[in-house]
Amino acid sequence: MKKLYALLFAVAFCIPMLVNAQGCDEPSGEGVNVFGFIQPRYQYNENAANNDTNTFDFNRARIGVMGKIPYDISYYVVLEASPDNQRHDGDAYLLDAFVTYSRYDFARLTMGSFKSPISLELNTACRKLHTINRSRVVEQLASPDRDRGVMIMGGADTTLFQYSFAITNGTGLFAKDDNKEKDYAARLVLNPHKNFKLGASYLYGESASATAGMPDDEKTRWGADLQYKNGGFMFQAEYLYGKDVGSYTTGGGCGEELEVHQGSIKRDGGFIMGMYKFKNNLQPVLKIEYYDSDKDMGNNTEFCTTYGLNYWLNDWTKIQANYVYRAERADEIDNDIFMLQVTVNF
Repeated sequence: MKKLYALLFAVAFCIPMLVNAQGCDEPSGEGVNVFGFIQPRYQYNENAANNDTNTFDFNRARIGVMGKIPYDISYYVVLEASPDNQRHDGDAYLLDAFVTYSRYDFARLTMGSFKSPISLELNTACRKLHTINRSRVVEQLASPDRDRGVMIMGGADTTLFQYSFAITNGTGLFAKDDNKEKDYAARLVLNPHKNFKLGASYLYGESASATAGMPDDEKTRWGADLQYKNGGFMFQAEYLYGKDVGSYTTGGGCGEELEVHQGSIKRDGGFIMGMYKFKNNLQPVLKIEYYDSDKDMGNNTEFCTTYGLNYWLNDWTKIQANYVYRAERADEIDNDIFMLQVTVNF
């Protein structure tokens, strides 16, 4: 762990550039800036076992404030107000809330509630996602997607390196920390060319055992990702691996309840995605992903292919249509999904 700290700080002092914010936006000046977005959605779920269902709902509905305070202090607060979120039975709750000290360009220090730094797709802003849903592996292995703690960040798209390192409770947004252990998460992005990015993520955490009298539970995550962008074309790929000893969690993605299960498990998954944005603001998207929910068991890998089409009415409004073809080796039933979503930013 001491070597990891030393490496991160060495990288930090080699990057005398501005860093990116970990929120979806960054304050443009002093005073209070109100911002947010809503995502009304239509879903048609094909389910041969329990009849097809279709519904209108809100994927997300968020409002927040951000701003700067003299000197070198900024703040960022966001509420999730969607009545269809699975957390708090649809009640509004505090999502992001952090304060950042940015005196030094090579390292900004943040404390509060924020996204985990691991994963390319997790750290893509919700309103900027290329498909309506994040990948299954990201929803499961990058959870809890948000936590409370402290983070240091450095670098930008124009620098050779970007980094982030966070120390968090490891319990997510809604559970108080009940032990002395913490989660340690780090992400490093290499920008060898203006069109190309390579990323690596790592997380390790310990917590009190879910089984009385047993050693502390352990959680390990590591992953790699890449992105290539040239003109209207973009290609992304990501892989995540997870090992849990003693207990493990499922869920915990955007609006999902985090559930704890006893037992040890190894899981992994990944996706590849390509898209092209035409001059008429149409963007077809193809995404292929898989998720293995238990690598020590066979016949349980999930495969999904998403056929998407995005259209921008203007800079603040985007329409997305997704057809998700699902294939699970263990349960070959019809369970495809069609989704239509409108994102409006303000």
